[in-house]
Amino acid sequence: MLKEQIEKLVNDNLESEQHFLVDIVISGQKGPKKVLILLDGDEGINIDDCAKISRKVGLIIEEEQIIEDAYRLEVSSPGLDHPIVMLRQYIKNIGRHVRVVTIEETRHEGVLVEANDKEVVIEQEEGKGSKKTFTEETFKFDQIKKTEILVKF
Repeated sequence: MLKEQIEKLVNDNLESEQHFLVDIVISGQKGPKKVLILLDGDEGINIDDCAKISRKVGLIIEEEQIIEDAYRLEVSSPGLDHPIVMLRQYIKNIGRHVRVVTIEETRHEGVLVEANDKEVVIEQEEGKGSKKTFTEETFKFDQIKKTEILVKF
């Protein structure tokens, strides 16, 4: 119930249609609660946008006493250590290297080339030099356990 209340607060206070809520993580059953709000944007999100939401949501939580005990509120972008969880994130990351882990625990790495409401497609590179080939592999969302962005240099 708390997560849903905070989700509504965040969605009601987003200033730009380009920004969206990715997740809310509430931890700390003993002692002060930690409320982590993860935001993203179709063109990314900056620290100022996160700070605005933090101030607005924090003020409403205090005024309406949504959390009665001590808590710590953090608002940030998901970063590379958080998997992609929403279609908007997949679309935003087309062209980047990703690792798709299926529910069978198989790992597939490649470039994210397509995403729609049913599936994602990655292009995998095999071989080297003149023997290099590219194949596309499609994953339905119900096959995916998690998708991570990989940093390639």
